[in-house]
Amino acid sequence: MTTMSTDAYEPRDPELPGRLLVTERDGLVPLLRSRPDDDFARPAPACPGWTVRDVVAHCSAALVRVVAGRFEKGVFSPASNDRDIAERADWPNQRVVDELERAMTEAGPAIAKAGGVLDLVALGEWVHGGDVRDVFGEPGAYGGPGLPDALALLARVTREKGRPALHADLDHLDEPLLLGAADGGRTPARFIGDAPTLVRLYAGRRPAEGVSYELAGAEPGELSIFG
Repeated sequence: MTTMSTDAYEPRDPELPGRLLVTERDGLVPLLRSRPDDDFARPAPACPGWTVRDVVAHCSAALVRVVAGRFEKGVFSPASNDRDIAERADWPNQRVVDELERAMTEAGPAIAKAGGVLDLVALGEWVHGGDVRDVFGEPGAYGGPGLPDALALLARVTREKGRPALHADLDHLDEPLLLGAADGGRTPARFIGDAPTLVRLYAGRRPAEGVSYELAGAEPGELSIFG
């Protein structure tokens, strides 16, 4: 068992988002380089209407925007995301992976300097890495080496977004992880299960088939941090 701080009110660690991105880069990029082109055309059920290639192109484009400081009106909206993907439509798959690798390497300092407003981008990139692994049937989707940093970031993001207070009893932690923001008039919700399932719920993804968990005191739709 691992002990992890359960204090959702710890000060922001400005290096955490960049660290999460580098950890994800080191696992996801080699996986993408090892896959044939046909695998990039596979649908990504977590992102309806998108293929694996579209997910990768979206991730690289979003981080390129962060590095360059390009945040025009409507940035990161569905229409903006679709335009970013379309701009890369003629690129070879490995060129998109090359861009993703560079952007994941370079985005950390820009996110750190932004004071927290871009931290969710790093968490979203990590979740999309899980989306890709899920398509490929790889172990560790929504888990793996980046999980401790992802959970720490998730705790802070859910508080700042005012999601319902929730105590998560995770299989690999000795103490509950505290998420969301207490409003004084609602008993904290309770989650019992594994961390990847908790991440799936907060990211608006369906729990993996056959996985057992308990969620009481909140509906999954109340937890979602994206969209």
